[in-house]
Amino acid sequence: MPVYISMLRGINLGNHKKVSMPDLKTLYDTLHFKNIETYIQSGNVVFEWENADIKELEKTIAKSILKYYQFEVPVVIRTLETMQKLIAGNAFLQRKGLDEKQLHVTFLSEKPTAANLGKVNTFHYEPDEFFIIEDHIYILCPNGYGRTKLNNNFFESKLKVTATTRNWQTVNKLLEIATKQPYDPMTL
Repeated sequence: MPVYISMLRGINLGNHKKVSMPDLKTLYDTLHFKNIETYIQSGNVVFEWENADIKELEKTIAKSILKYYQFEVPVVIRTLETMQKLIAGNAFLQRKGLDEKQLHVTFLSEKPTAANLGKVNTFHYEPDEFFIIEDHIYILCPNGYGRTKLNNNFFESKLKVTATTRNWQTVNKLLEIATKQPYDPMTL
């Protein structure tokens, strides 16, 4: 059965959009997903489900969250295979002496248009760097993600798509949960 990784945008930030992970797991269970596992409080859920259209899965989960919690939450989903390719494709990892704590991935709800990509690629906020591949963005923030201008709001306003960001450690942990084995980049 295919494995999916869903990431919710903007929950449990301060006093806004509170969602407990046990409740979220129960909600996914009501949708009949299998082998559901949550990771940390930011709305990461790994689950199994029959072959399905990802956009339809995103809509189904978002609609269920709205019904249960009475607020809207964007949902972005990746397959296990997509996540494996995404991790293997991070060119920042080729840099010597790189501190992986500076790495982040922004997941986009869809591939941005060429026109919007052209606009965003004109922005430079050194020392922060980014590069966009399809529907995700690799970000390097030497001074920390909390200080960068390359945040979800920036990319959403420029690319006109929903964005949610996870640090590199979380991205790798989600893959580990999805594969049920420790992450080893040499196996990709």
